[in-house]
Amino acid sequence: MKKGMFALILALAVVVSGIVLANHETNDKPVKKPLPMTAAEKTAAMKTWEATPDGIRFNNWKTSPAGQKVLTGANKIRHHINASSNMEAVVTSLSLPPGSRLGFGVMVSINGEEYILSFGPEENEAFKQLKELKVNDKILVKSHAVSYAPKYAYPIITGNYVERDHKVLYKRAPKTDGC
Repeated sequence: MKKGMFALILALAVVVSGIVLANHETNDKPVKKPLPMTAAEKTAAMKTWEATPDGIRFNNWKTSPAGQKVLTGANKIRHHINASSNMEAVVTSLSLPPGSRLGFGVMVSINGEEYILSFGPEENEAFKQLKELKVNDKILVKSHAVSYAPKYAYPIITGNYVERDHKVLYKRAPKTDGC
């Protein structure tokens, strides 16, 4: 009886293994990772882009008074961004400029300069406490990036951490895709 049961279990294991192996697709293609660009390649690519109509418009914007105002504002907080240190901010508006496509965000003032504090797509549940902010609320902000674009009259801060009255309102979840 024991030998019959053992033979039956062994036969079943062979059949299941055969089915699993038959349905398993092998991926023999090596994963191609892009090689990092050298400094010379980056410079050449930048020069090529600057010769395009978009590059020319961007460079014209950078030298315009509006572009200079945005770049100056971005440079004023660059040391806080690089150090990932707290920046004291005051909420000046609960909505972003008309036509913006940055997702959820608020307008803030840091050291007398206006900034867009952007968090990303509005569908995120983590924004629930941020939606309780009011105009003139004082908050502490940490960020890893400040950017700018000709479309916006203000530098754009990517919000990583927001605190009000020693209470954390938002903390960006770390990336899980390996980058």
